[in-house]
Amino acid sequence: MSDRDRSGEPASAPSLELSDSQRAAIARLARDEVIIPPPIELAREAYLRTDAIERMHALGDPERFWADKANQLDWIEPFDKVLEFEAPNHRWFVGGKLNASVNCIDRHVYSDRRNKAAIIWVGEDGEEHTYTYNRLYREVNRFGNALRRMGVKRGDRVILYMPLVPEGIVTMLACARIGAIHSVVYAGMGTAALKSRIEDCAAKVIVCSDWTMRRGRQLPLKPTVDEAVRDLTFVEHVVVHRRGSRPGDAPVQFDSEREHDFYDVQAAREIHCEPEAMDSEDPLFILYTSGTTGKPKGVVHVTGGYLTGVHYLARAFYQIGERDIYWSTSDIGWIVGHSFIVYGPLSIGATVFCREGVPDYPSPDVTWELCERFGVNIMFTAPTAVRMWMSHGGDVPSKYDLSRLRLIACAGEPLNPEAHLWAQKYLAGQSKGFVVDNWWQTEVAAPVLGTLPTYEARPGKVGKPMPGVVADVVDANGHPLPDGHGGLLVLRRPLPYMLRTVWGDAARYEKYWEQVPGCYSAGDIAVRDRDGYFAVLGRSDDVLNVAGHRIGTADVEGSLLRHASVAESAVIGLPDALKGERIKAFVVLKPGVTAGPGLVSSLKDHVRQDLGPIAQPSDIELRPSLPKTRSGKIVRRYLKAVEMGEDPGDLSTLAD
Repeated sequence: MSDRDRSGEPASAPSLELSDSQRAAIARLARDEVIIPPPIELAREAYLRTDAIERMHALGDPERFWADKANQLDWIEPFDKVLEFEAPNHRWFVGGKLNASVNCIDRHVYSDRRNKAAIIWVGEDGEEHTYTYNRLYREVNRFGNALRRMGVKRGDRVILYMPLVPEGIVTMLACARIGAIHSVVYAGMGTAALKSRIEDCAAKVIVCSDWTMRRGRQLPLKPTVDEAVRDLTFVEHVVVHRRGSRPGDAPVQFDSEREHDFYDVQAAREIHCEPEAMDSEDPLFILYTSGTTGKPKGVVHVTGGYLTGVHYLARAFYQIGERDIYWSTSDIGWIVGHSFIVYGPLSIGATVFCREGVPDYPSPDVTWELCERFGVNIMFTAPTAVRMWMSHGGDVPSKYDLSRLRLIACAGEPLNPEAHLWAQKYLAGQSKGFVVDNWWQTEVAAPVLGTLPTYEARPGKVGKPMPGVVADVVDANGHPLPDGHGGLLVLRRPLPYMLRTVWGDAARYEKYWEQVPGCYSAGDIAVRDRDGYFAVLGRSDDVLNVAGHRIGTADVEGSLLRHASVAESAVIGLPDALKGERIKAFVVLKPGVTAGPGLVSSLKDHVRQDLGPIAQPSDIELRPSLPKTRSGKIVRRYLKAVEMGEDPGDLSTLAD
């Protein structure tokens, strides 16, 4: 990407330059294509056995199509209009009222699924808990009442800083029940990142765990919260989930009057919490994602459209049914965790398997031992995880009975053909199952492109648009490109499960629709083949994708600039065999600062403490200066081209 304005999302008419690696990827996909036919049994039992009919319905009468999907939910009041659209604004299922927690819990409690396992949770240390739908109903209602007693009402914001534990899911659903807007912050973010999110949404309540477990170590979370809220007087309550305690334990004495014990506030006897009737367009949650500025971007998803999309695509794409044991290796801190750990599978009545911790600890075979023991038959994971398993060899999963694992879906970053083929052989091979790719993003909260189980898989290509999706590849001016040419990925019609705004920043939301007027610009480079399969080649903006996590280059650069020794910084992403991308930083020191032996480690630790371990650069290069244009803008593409051994292109604007 050429030198560009770093002040916000892409400008309305950017220049579009494909990197050498993207051009090479397009040529390689055309030259080395491998086709994997869909397994006959899986295709026969697919939710959409005739997706062509579904697609015709969606294209021919999109409003009726989405009305049919919305009517699979339980509505408190029916909607009277499917869509109002005047770009960039769109409203779905107008006039309808519903509640997300009712759709995820109540309708199963009042059915024969009442005593069915909703959540099976396993900790990294082997601790296990099972929540039936009936138990989940009771826990959610009790915590919903607790929040109401604290003064939380419809529209208030509640921040969660918790790992993947059942109490986190309970908190999300309790917020949904009373109409509060939850915002989960990944429990690996540093103090500055957490504080900026609390401030941006003006959260009334923080719910946190006191620690998380990772690779056998307890990592404290409460001190991060303490530091983040120290001078934030608008935060009225901090509820602490003490991991070592259980319901009924004596309450602990906290240092601050605004702090409470999770189980203590939940202990009241009243079980039923009256659900709030939410307008279809009322916000359900805010989820922060990295943009090209240092300011966090609060993506707002609304109740009716979001729930319609994740319920439909949990069935139609991931093939999740109420009899399935489904495992997503993601976390509730990311959109995958919201859509396909919590709201999608639970709205169907499936059993969701959850595990805290990394998928190769305490041993490389822990994932497959759990799949065998619990009978997991559908898995959603990230390409980074597949590449990690691949590094341990195919003999590790081969030791276990994976004959029930019929579908493995990958998303979050490009799934390279080598990893796809390895997973098809060693992970899906026993069951004659299928590995499928799919693409979506925080802003569009369910699959947009993907390989349905009735399609051929083409490793390196994501798949085709989902029913109801009208996707295209265009040049920088919005003109459609021929098949085989790389360009900007856009959506020509709104979807119910798209973001409605950016919290407190409508202008920032409008930029999604301004780059190509009348279209939603996804911010990715893509190419489409003559059969309608798309390959997504990477970002067109300054957002890195590290192990499936979006990290703004400006966030990392800003963190480095907050270090006392740093005068200037620039950050780029480089290919990484395991993570997809890794972070390299270039730093100019302040005058008089000596590059001592511990300085680079100090800089890395500073970013880790500030933004979390995901954002820590893998490499930091100290330089006397950074390449700049005559107007003073840092030319990051030059730094990346040098690192990649590529032609940096036109350097006529460089100052020297």
